[in-house]
Amino acid sequence: MKLPPLPFTEVHWNALPATEHQGITGTALWRTLNNGEVRMRVVEYSPGYLADHWCDRGHIIYVLEGELRTELKDGRRFTFSAGQGYTVSDFGDAAHRSSTEAGARLFIVD
Repeated sequence: MKLPPLPFTEVHWNALPATEHQGITGTALWRTLNNGEVRMRVVEYSPGYLADHWCDRGHIIYVLEGELRTELKDGRRFTFSAGQGYTVSDFGDAAHRSSTEAGARLFIVD
């Protein structure tokens, strides 16, 4: 990932407008800042959230609050708590989807 030219930018994440994205169950609220092809988000998953798709996009994910469950399409499962996270590439066979039982708040760069 290479960030395109960008002046120093102060970001008040909680002041960015939230967009709602429905899962199979629950909802995700995204507060998004785009810079060229790089998307940065604070994402809040409601309790009981399950993503409605398998994602092939690469991410850097950091769990700010709560607990995140990530399932890979090949059946592997991982659980991440606050202070943990993962990286996944745009390439390869790591299609994944997220869920949470009690809710989670994440910082994601993709």
